[in-house]
Amino acid sequence: QVQLAESGGGLVQPGGSLRLSCAASGSIFSINAMGWYRQAPGKERELVAITDSGSRNYADSVKGRFTISRDNAKNTVYLQMNSLKPEDTAVYYCNAVIVAMTMRVDDYWGQGTQVTVSS
Repeated sequence: QVQLAESGGGLVQPGGSLRLSCAASGSIFSINAMGWYRQAPGKERELVAITDSGSRNYADSVKGRFTISRDNAKNTVYLQMNSLKPEDTAVYYCNAVIVAMTMRVDDYWGQGTQVTVSS
């Protein structure tokens, strides 16, 4: 059984910062890509940032403001969000492609954490 546990969401004023964390646990052999997605009310889920084998890619809307990082020893991915804007308000979901000890490869999602940017 593999699980992703997110933390770090909340309410922040425009221009502020938040750091999201997502830890994978369970019967893990290895983790391939890890990333963050978000879904605003009435909109489709969109990719925010993703990291795999040292590479990092970002949505144009967050480039220069958000940074994704990863601690492989802790099976954890982070999203540092700076200069937050009201349009960043959404539920943020962690995603990981994980190889279980059974060698089965699956796509896992966290439960989501709310980020609200408002004055």
